[in-house]
Amino acid sequence: MKTFFVFFLFSSISFSQSITSSVDSTAIKIGSQFHLTIKANVSKKDKVVFPDGPFFGQLEVLESYPIDTIAKEDKLELIKKYGLTQFDSGRYVIPKLVVLINNQSVKTDSFAVVVNPVIVDTLKQQMYDIKSIIEAEKPMDWWWLYLILFLLGLIALGFGLYYFIKKRQTKKNEAEAILFASPIEKALMQLQNLEKKELWQKGETKTYYSELTDIARNYIEEATEVPAMESTSNELYDAMKIAIRQKKIKLSNSDLENFKKVLSNADLVKFAKSKPLDFEIQNDKKSIDTFLISLDKAIPRSEEETENLFAEEMKRKKEKKQKLQRILIPASAVGFILLLVGVFFGVTKGVDYVRENWLGHTAESLLKEEWITSDYGDPAISIATPKVLKRVIDERIQNNLPPNIKSASMFAYGSVLDNFSIVLKTTALKDTTSIDLEMTLESDLKQLQAMGAQNITVKVDDYEDPKGLTGKRAYGTFTALNPLKNEQIQMGYEILVFAQPSGAQELFLIYREDDKFAREVMDRVLASVELKKAAQ
Repeated sequence: MKTFFVFFLFSSISFSQSITSSVDSTAIKIGSQFHLTIKANVSKKDKVVFPDGPFFGQLEVLESYPIDTIAKEDKLELIKKYGLTQFDSGRYVIPKLVVLINNQSVKTDSFAVVVNPVIVDTLKQQMYDIKSIIEAEKPMDWWWLYLILFLLGLIALGFGLYYFIKKRQTKKNEAEAILFASPIEKALMQLQNLEKKELWQKGETKTYYSELTDIARNYIEEATEVPAMESTSNELYDAMKIAIRQKKIKLSNSDLENFKKVLSNADLVKFAKSKPLDFEIQNDKKSIDTFLISLDKAIPRSEEETENLFAEEMKRKKEKKQKLQRILIPASAVGFILLLVGVFFGVTKGVDYVRENWLGHTAESLLKEEWITSDYGDPAISIATPKVLKRVIDERIQNNLPPNIKSASMFAYGSVLDNFSIVLKTTALKDTTSIDLEMTLESDLKQLQAMGAQNITVKVDDYEDPKGLTGKRAYGTFTALNPLKNEQIQMGYEILVFAQPSGAQELFLIYREDDKFAREVMDRVLASVELKKAAQ
């Protein structure tokens, strides 16, 4: 979750004898510039910080000039000048601004400025035809280029793995096609390789019998189409008797009975931990050899069928299996990479960001869930929210609180790009300093702009709800850029500030204007607000 809206309230200590302010005009035309001048008379050791920001009240700061310094014996006169304007007619007020002298707040005077409309006489004014709109060239959005390159890279990786696996499978198939001309040749070669391992001589009797019977089962399955690998020993014996009768295989009963005996011995070794003697193992191996050769000779088929049977059946099975591998392995690799990317965004952007922008979590669903009513901060403010607000901690700020601030806490849910977000700030003071609510709202609006809010419209009025809760409110709209979709989002907001003798609470409610359910969430949160007395 994105952390934002970090701000603090500072106490005001009067230094009126050190600060003077003036404007060079109290009436201007729309868009005309006038100047605000602030002078600070201080000693050479004093540290002075003049106000800064894009707006002073509803007047836009066009230019902030460098500070001029005039030395007078052991004193300095610091002169800071600002160029201001407004593009709508009306009466505007430059609020009392804060100048910090050695970290102590000193306020300037406030000034009223009238912005007059420009009257255009269309009878005397020379008029020109309206020109057609020329669309400006839009700069390249590098984010989308990186996304396209990333997706193309994943596609290339998938196809690369597909063809790499296919090439290896083709080479392996060609080698096996040369090596094994028929099922019996394959089985006899596997039996020779089994003997070279000397498994039973090393005490690995169970493994030896498993591989011995698997070789026989594979041959039976390939040569007679009996499902040998999936059958128990008794089921295989019964299936072989049926196949011999149906396919007219001229196999003696003694060979079939000897094969059944080997299967029984293998079951005893594998499941009953039987330990046959060496000569018994050798006899079982000979029985398998005899059985496979006799069965292969007894199967009634032509020489051509003998040569093609294995190739056709195995080719069909292998191709099906290999095709599945060629698809599953690249798909798994690409899916794993996408999962890593999702985890990366979840860690860096926050789970809420992933849920809101990828998983489609909506304000409508939260309206139907059970809400949570909690007290936050000191002095506490009680509100009901769809999710618990999470405490936002900044150790640097907590360790550098101004002298008159006892504690400051902030809690938040969502971010400025979500369908809705909530930020709650409480500040407890060590004394009964009176909080300037208008100045607090001004600071809050600057923080909103610092977060990337553009085209902010502002309306300020006194706030009072049916429960008698009073304070100041700023509300309006702004636009924010969504980098994932490269589009401007129209947002609505409300900022409420409340003051108590030894504390203050500030509440930010931000929502997407085109989401009626987000607006309902905000209304429901606002209706639940209750203030608690500050701790003494």
